[in-house]
Amino acid sequence: MRFHVLTLFPDAFRDPLEYSMLALALQRGLVSIDVTDIRDYSHDPHHTADDYQFGGGHGMVLKPEPVFEATEAALSGYSEAEREEIPIILFTPQGEVLTQRVVEELVQAPALAMICAHYAGIDNRVPEFLATREISLGDFVLTGGELPAMALIDAVSRLVPGVIGSPENVAEDSISSGLLQHPLYTRPAEFQGMEAPEILLSGHHANIEKWRREQSLQRTLERRPDLLPKADLSPDDLKYLKTLGYKQPKTPE
Repeated sequence: MRFHVLTLFPDAFRDPLEYSMLALALQRGLVSIDVTDIRDYSHDPHHTADDYQFGGGHGMVLKPEPVFEATEAALSGYSEAEREEIPIILFTPQGEVLTQRVVEELVQAPALAMICAHYAGIDNRVPEFLATREISLGDFVLTGGELPAMALIDAVSRLVPGVIGSPENVAEDSISSGLLQHPLYTRPAEFQGMEAPEILLSGHHANIEKWRREQSLQRTLERRPDLLPKADLSPDDLKYLKTLGYKQPKTPE
């Protein structure tokens, strides 16, 4: 997977990429991250990338020219057919909320281009005529698009084959499985009077899997009940949830 980041602050992407599995993925060539400085495509001696709003208003606006030119340069190595398959993502609070389903969709692309806006916003010709997708991390505002870009790079990279050692680790993650993950424990079995559940030490794998599934269902009901209507639930799952007070939504006629 190739990531192309368009930003005013390329140095922001250096340290975060030097740690953990993402660093190993870069070293092994499983992913690549090309960072383009938008200011390099401005055309004045001061490399100005922003300007005042037409019509007045508070805050500066990121200019369209350097963003269009930086994006064109970043994707110049692809054929026209390949370009059509590459999402050009603008991070904005006005975009669709990033979910695991969106991540699973984006990992299918040959590459991703990501525009990191700043200031009061970006000239509307960028989302209207350049970006093909607008994405938000949630209903809050950040100072720029760099952190959302890093979050998306990390989330998508985890789904690239070979980045995570065991594919089961990805499949069983919270949200990826459709439910929240069950509680996890490791050694020591007893710590400061707090004990790991005895069933996990029993060696009875069928009972352990049943316990984990029920814990996952219970956690999801308590913390994210909105996930349950979309989850792949078996009759046994629904039976257990019913004992916890869950009422299955009625299917529209």
